[in-house]
Amino acid sequence: MRSLFLIILLCSFSAVSLAQNPKPSPTPKDEQEPVRVFTEEVRLPVAATDTYGHYDPTLDIDDVMILEDGQPQQIRSIQHLPTNVLLLLDLGNQLGLKDTNLTRDVAMRVVSTLYQGNRIAVMQFATKPELLLNWTTDKAAVARVLKTKLNSGKNSRLSDALAAAADQFKDTAPGTRHLVIVTDGVEAPGGKVTMTNALKQLNSVQASVHIISYTLLARVALQGQGKITRGGNGVQRDGNPGSNPVANGDPTLPPGTTRTPSFKIGTIDTDVAMRRKRKEYERATHDSEKNLTAIAEESGGQILIPATPSDVLAQAETISRDIGSQYVVTYRPTRPLANAKSGEYRKVEVASRRVGLYLRSRQGYVVP
Repeated sequence: MRSLFLIILLCSFSAVSLAQNPKPSPTPKDEQEPVRVFTEEVRLPVAATDTYGHYDPTLDIDDVMILEDGQPQQIRSIQHLPTNVLLLLDLGNQLGLKDTNLTRDVAMRVVSTLYQGNRIAVMQFATKPELLLNWTTDKAAVARVLKTKLNSGKNSRLSDALAAAADQFKDTAPGTRHLVIVTDGVEAPGGKVTMTNALKQLNSVQASVHIISYTLLARVALQGQGKITRGGNGVQRDGNPGSNPVANGDPTLPPGTTRTPSFKIGTIDTDVAMRRKRKEYERATHDSEKNLTAIAEESGGQILIPATPSDVLAQAETISRDIGSQYVVTYRPTRPLANAKSGEYRKVEVASRRVGLYLRSRQGYVVP
């Protein structure tokens, strides 16, 4: 009985103590201020190839040296991860020089030669960008979209398309973002986004940009367009030596000839305005080629400039092999990212420590 009395007494004392010292309830300030964590890591896509340009599957931390603004960085990890590949297809065709079917075939070739497990999205653009397929690993679904949903337009606005592509990458993992562009890079006026702002947005997501350029192919196609060239040797023939000579208009002449005055047309401008447009377009392709090259090199990607349709298809596989050769290298910057100014740009250099190993990466990044 005495033990039972002591237990009841202790329980009563505990209840009184809890009533007098209740647990503090959270203040409104505590509820409204979430914990913020700033990730102090940079994830850098790095292409690793051997002397022959083939993917090097043995890349190790000791093989790579990274400098950020000239300062060596300590690498934390190197991984070969599935990637996110966005196909950005230019279907603007203001002069009738670009072939939608060829663009489709190029995209199909890139998709078919990518490694399994990569996520793919498809976007087309002419006057405005249009997302045709969101991220998927289903190559068959990608092929169906490419076969059935591509639609050509009159003008191309690449800057708007680049901004839309950058936005598409925001929910993907850094270091695994690859943008494959098939375009001539010639920009039509009237876009919503300037090229400068579009490139800033693209740089902020740190995507590797791989470009198949139509610039040289278009210039080759321009040769001879808008002109008619015929040859004459003083006698015009109807192409049928056995035809009725009376039908030629003069029975006294040999079969297949007429007395119609012979003439030779050299080069005749059929449309002065169109000829001017083509000249302007040709000049624009030279400028766009320089801009596209700068975009690819800055991002650590490649630009390919084929001269024939067969070269276009062959080089599509080069793009997919390049994507497959890329690793994700992670390092913690010696200068904290949290202390960076808004929009601060940091220059990055990647070098190989091993003979016969060739590395390529982006030239810098904007602090997020």
